[in-house]
Amino acid sequence: MNVELKVDGKNIPLNAFTQEIIGNVAVAMAESLRGVGQDWKDMEIRVKA
Repeated sequence: MNVELKVDGKNIPLNAFTQEIIGNVAVAMAESLRGVGQDWKDMEIRVKA
């Protein structure tokens, strides 16, 4: 799993452990929603303040 984090356009480096945690949480949240199957290929989440 490859996880990238950008804040205000700046790439934030993530080690393997942090990528795994963020990725697993995002996958669990998305797959619990109706309409999202387990065969998905790409996920994008954007948060704006």
